Amino acid sequence: MDTVELAVADGTQEQKRVLAATLVGTTIEWYDFFVYAQAAGLVLGPAFFAPIEKHSPGLAQILSFATIGISFLFRPLGAAICGHLGDRFGRRIVLVFTLIMMGAATALIGVLPTYAQIGAWAPMLLIALRILQGFSAGGEWGGAALMSVEHAPRQKRSLFGAAPQIGTPLGMIISTGVLWFLNEMLGKPAMAAWGWRLPFLLSIALIFIGAIIRRTLEESPVYEAMRARRRQSSAPLGELMRSHGGQVISAALIFMANNAVGYIVIAFFISYGQKTLHMPPDTMLLIATLSAGGWFVFTLLGGWLGDRLGRVRTFQVGYGLMAVWTIPMWFLIDSGNPALFLLAALVLTAALGLSYGPQAALYAEMFPARVRYSGVSVGYALGAILGGAFAPAIAQSLITSFGRSWTIGVYLAGLSVISLIAVSLVKHTTGVDLDAA
Repeated sequence: MDTVELAVADGTQEQKRVLAATLVGTTIEWYDFFVYAQAAGLVLGPAFFAPIEKHSPGLAQILSFATIGISFLFRPLGAAICGHLGDRFGRRIVLVFTLIMMGAATALIGVLPTYAQIGAWAPMLLIALRILQGFSAGGEWGGAALMSVEHAPRQKRSLFGAAPQIGTPLGMIISTGVLWFLNEMLGKPAMAAWGWRLPFLLSIALIFIGAIIRRTLEESPVYEAMRARRRQSSAPLGELMRSHGGQVISAALIFMANNAVGYIVIAFFISYGQKTLHMPPDTMLLIATLSAGGWFVFTLLGGWLGDRLGRVRTFQVGYGLMAVWTIPMWFLIDSGNPALFLLAALVLTAALGLSYGPQAALYAEMFPARVRYSGVSVGYALGAILGGAFAPAIAQSLITSFGRSWTIGVYLAGLSVISLIAVSLVKHTTGVDLDAA
């Protein structure tokens, strides 16, 4: 029994501290990303791509959504560099630094001059800050996922692994809740003019909360054991791809559809509801917040089922539902009825949660201990690039080109089938010895 297992066996207090730290870290990270994604769908096009917006609003919206994906391209680089620095200089220093860097980039977007003020420098600076966000976020999920799974009792790995996963819907709940509150307080004209900046500036407060939580965790013996595990389970990218390239590609394909559909819910639904269906902003933000609540519940359910049905089987149920729902849901959405829109989104979040809750446990069990951190982090980052990075931009392009929302459903259903096949080819890993794996 290793140090981590001994610490867990001593009681549940340390488990709670670890799960709280992984949850808070991912929640803050995703709050920053979601605030940007929602702003990209609503205000960043006119603010930062004004000349294009004047002549082609659809193209300006595509470019605005495309800036979401740029940050994902730099996450693998951030994972490699920050992982190396964490091994050399200490994990706490790097974790706090990346958190501050992420929050600073987010806050700076909140004070960034628009195109009307500084011309072409505005989109250039916006893209630079997005790159900084992506770099700072690299490797964060892998560390949180492994920390939660490797602290778990063998029979509860999937449920414990759902802790960093629910940070995604929690981040969305907070971000959409903040936007909804500000929209109600300020009104649409003020939100479009300057109110959209306030959620970005709120990130400053979240930085301090996250830094305190992470500093507390660093003081624990278990965290030191996990830092040692990080050293043991990292591998250079070349070595990783030579020895375990198949598992990395498999992990990327498994995550691809979930991440793509997730960013449609996060970024595209609100924009589509307001700009295409002309639904009130407060209605769309409320739908988004309730959808995030459904995502939270179904992610926990997915983690729980992952320990009972198995990781692969739970994924199969989620992706099967996703494949059959992503086309017909658009006919409910296009009705313009808020209740039907919410129903379509909630069913979709059921598919999302079932194919997200067991992910940390599945990934941890797919890789041997000596390359686990690198394999999990790179597979996750590549899956995000293939999936959600440009999903909102692709969805907007399909609408602009064909004028039929169900074509987005065809695109998402195709990704779902690919991810379903990829996870179905994975050997059932439930309960393997992580030290021997």
